[in-house]
Amino acid sequence: MKRKKLEEQFFKIIMAISTYLIILTLLFLIFVILKRGLSALNWAMISQVPKGGFYFGKEGGILNAIIGSFYLAVGSTSLAFLIGLPVALFMNVYLIKKQGWLNHIRFFMDVLWGIPSIVYGAFGFTMMLYLGMRASLLAGIITVTLLIVPIMIRSMDEVLQTIPSGLMEASFSLGSTRSEISFKIFFKQALPGIVTAILLSFGRGIGDAASVLFTTGYTDYIPTALNQATATLPLAIFFQLSSPIPEVQNRAYASAVVLTVIILVLSLLARYISNKYKEHTIR
Repeated sequence: MKRKKLEEQFFKIIMAISTYLIILTLLFLIFVILKRGLSALNWAMISQVPKGGFYFGKEGGILNAIIGSFYLAVGSTSLAFLIGLPVALFMNVYLIKKQGWLNHIRFFMDVLWGIPSIVYGAFGFTMMLYLGMRASLLAGIITVTLLIVPIMIRSMDEVLQTIPSGLMEASFSLGSTRSEISFKIFFKQALPGIVTAILLSFGRGIGDAASVLFTTGYTDYIPTALNQATATLPLAIFFQLSSPIPEVQNRAYASAVVLTVIILVLSLLARYISNKYKEHTIR
C-alpha cells in the first residue's frame, strides 16, 4: 500500500511539473512577443499595405497579410467543414456497429493528422506543377484544406462519440431515418464540440506557414481573385524575421502579436458559443 502511495505521489509531481512547465513556456513566449512587438505595433501597420522600402524599415503595414490570412483560413476551414462533417456523421451513425472499419478510419485520420505540414506543402506544390497552376490563394486553400481535414474529422468524431447511444435508439423507435438522426439530432447535440473543432482547424489554418510556403506565393497587394498570389501572417513573420534590419525584425514580432490576438479572440468567441449551446444538449 505504501509503495502505491509513493508511485501515485511521484506521478502526481511529474504531471504537476509538466503542466507548470507548459504554462511557463507559453507565458514566456507571450512575454517575448509582447515585449518586442508592442513597440513596433501601430495603427498604420495594421491598416496599410507595404509601401516602398517597407522591408528596409520604411513606412507601410501588413494589411495584405492580415486579409490574406483570413481569406485562406476561412476558405480552407469552410471547405474542410463541408467535407469533414458528413464523414464524421457517417462514421458515428452509419458505421457505428462496424468497429473494425471505424478503427481503421480513425487510425488513418490520426496518421494524416501527424504528418508534418511541410509534407502537405510539398504535395500541394507537386500537384500545382502537375496541373499547371501558379502559386495562388486557391492553391493555398486546397493545400491547407488537406492539412486540416483530418483535424476536423477526428475532433468532430470525438465529440459525436460522447452522444448517448440511447438517443439513436429512441430516434429509430420514432421512425427517424439515419439522415434525419445525423443532421437533426446528432449535429445539434454535438454543436458545441463542432464549434470547437472548427476553431481548432481555423487556428491551424491561419497559423501554419510550411504548407503555404510554396503554394500561396507572396505579394504586397490584397488579392481580388482566387488565382492571385496571397500574403499570410505566418509568411510575413518568417520573411521579416529573416531580415538583418532591427526595425523589420520588430515588425515581425508585431505581426506575431496581431496573429496571437486574432487566435485569442476566436478562442473566446468559440468558448462563448460553446457554453451558450451546451445547455440545450442532452446528457
